[in-house]
Amino acid sequence: MMKILLFIGMMLQTAVLAGQDLKPFKQIEVQITPWHHIPALLKLPDNVKSGKRYPLLICLHGRSIAGTDLTKIFRQGVARQMHEGKNIDAVNKVDGKKYEFIVMAPLATSWSLGPDHLDAAISDVLKRYPIDSSRIYITGYSAGGWSVGMAVTDKKMAKRVAAAVNMSPATIDAENMKSFRITAENNIHVWYFGGTEEPVFLGNCKLFADSTNKYKPGLTKLTTGDHKHCCWEQYYDPSYRENGMNIYEWLLQYKR
Repeated sequence: MMKILLFIGMMLQTAVLAGQDLKPFKQIEVQITPWHHIPALLKLPDNVKSGKRYPLLICLHGRSIAGTDLTKIFRQGVARQMHEGKNIDAVNKVDGKKYEFIVMAPLATSWSLGPDHLDAAISDVLKRYPIDSSRIYITGYSAGGWSVGMAVTDKKMAKRVAAAVNMSPATIDAENMKSFRITAENNIHVWYFGGTEEPVFLGNCKLFADSTNKYKPGLTKLTTGDHKHCCWEQYYDPSYRENGMNIYEWLLQYKR
């Protein structure tokens, strides 16, 4: 009976969302356990070419977005930028080629997605979409930053991530805090962003970066802005650049 009720609930939610503007995304369901799916926004390149594989960018939201309303994802982050019509396609400065991303923004029921759930979601979409498994990128802010921090310090997930952008991350679990050697061993570059008026979150950025660099210097980058726990839209906007690159161009430099 419980499974039937959950299925009915998902179908009703899909029907409601069908009448709402999700452009340029569509709604999908992604599997995070053998028994549990969650909704997600997905954007494929406009003209998917047969046989071609595309980089995957996974976007992880903050705590206030979690729940059952998929449209809340548009309040912040990459999905908001794209929903407002901005193009995140980017040229890789290493090979000079332009890349179109497959973008997925899952909706967590509460808080955010831990490494096991994120790993399962990636396994699910790899079976269904033309993803280049050597170019899987993750980004998140606040609770989503916790997800990023947990992923890059997890033995299983770290083997999948090519690079990450982490904005104002919440404090990760104690065991993972001891595991940045995993990040270094897997050569994961992470670009951190934090504000001078959010000391805990900025402190996490510095701690995560230092904990990586002690094993392998040069894997991290830190941008500090004059702001409180907010303002991620400035950095997610593709027009924002440092040293000639926005975050999307920066990510593409790295692959597994």
